[in-house]
Amino acid sequence: MSGVDANLDAGAQAPAFEHQVDATGLTCPLPILRAKKALAQMESGQVLRVITTDRTAIRDFQAFARQTGNVLVAQQEAEGHCVHFLRRR
Repeated sequence: MSGVDANLDAGAQAPAFEHQVDATGLTCPLPILRAKKALAQMESGQVLRVITTDRTAIRDFQAFARQTGNVLVAQQEAEGHCVHFLRRR
């Protein structure tokens, strides 16, 4: 399974995750590069939580999921940041 299965509902419950990357303050392409590096260290099926402040990261992570085959489980937008949940393929 690959692609995007995400929502931007800030009130939705966050998925469980095993690893986290804090990419706050970083701009494109650094949040994606940090996520890619973390995913390479993970086992298939594990979930990575990435926190970003770059507004373009929402679209960037959607494209990243489509291109890599990892699943974008959810995206949650809140006060000044966005949280992305990726499941390792």
